[in-house]
Amino acid sequence: MKRWTARLLAAGLALTLAACGSTPATGGTGQTAPATASLSEGLPSGDRILIAYFSVPETDGVDAVSGASRVVVDGTVLGNNQYLAQLLQAETGGDLFPIETVQTYPGSHDALLDFAYQERSDGARPALATQLENLDQYDVIFLGYPNWNSDLPMPLYTFLETYDFSGKTILPFTAHGGSSFSRTVQTIADLQPGATVVEDGLAISRNDVPQAPEAVSQWVAGLTP
Repeated sequence: MKRWTARLLAAGLALTLAACGSTPATGGTGQTAPATASLSEGLPSGDRILIAYFSVPETDGVDAVSGASRVVVDGTVLGNNQYLAQLLQAETGGDLFPIETVQTYPGSHDALLDFAYQERSDGARPALATQLENLDQYDVIFLGYPNWNSDLPMPLYTFLETYDFSGKTILPFTAHGGSSFSRTVQTIADLQPGATVVEDGLAISRNDVPQAPEAVSQWVAGLTP
C-alpha cells in the first residue's frame, strides 16, 4: 500500500493555534464492551502498526487563539488529529493513513457545523477517497478522529463499515472540544465486534494541544506492560 511517511519530532515544535469548534452527529448503540486493558505483549514493530485518522482543519481566520481545530507547525497547517497522528508515527514507526473523503468539507466554522449536522440527519456515508490496500499486514490500528457532538464523524462510519478489523487491536485517539470520547469508543466496538477495542484511548482537549507531544509519549509508553 501507499505509505504516508512524514515524520515529526515531538521536541521543539512551535505551535500556533487558530479558531475552531466541534461539529454535530449522534451516537450508536450496541452490546459489545470495549477492552479496558493495555496490549498484553506491548506494541508490535512499526510495520505492523497503522495510524489512521480523520481530520478537518478549519481554514477561516488567521488569529492564534486557544480552542483551535488546527495547528500550525513550521508554517504548515495541520488538523489537530493529523498532528496527533504524526506524533504517534514518530513514537511508533507506524504507517500513516489519512481517512479522506471524495467531497470537500467546508473550511468555515459555521458552514462546517451546518454541513456535518445535515450529514448526520441524512444518515450519510461519505465516499472515501483513500483506500487501504494491505490491511492484513497490520495487527494494531491507532484510529484518530474529532468528537463531533458526542459521536464519530460520518466518514468514520464509512471507514468502519468498509473494513473488517477482526483479530486486530484498535486504539482510539481524539482531540476534542471538552467531551472527551463520549460514547465513540463503544460505537467503534459496536461496528467492529471482532476487534479488540481498547477503552483507555488518548483524549486530548484542543486547548491542550501544545502539550500533546508529552501526552502522546506517555500514552504510548503505557501501552507496553
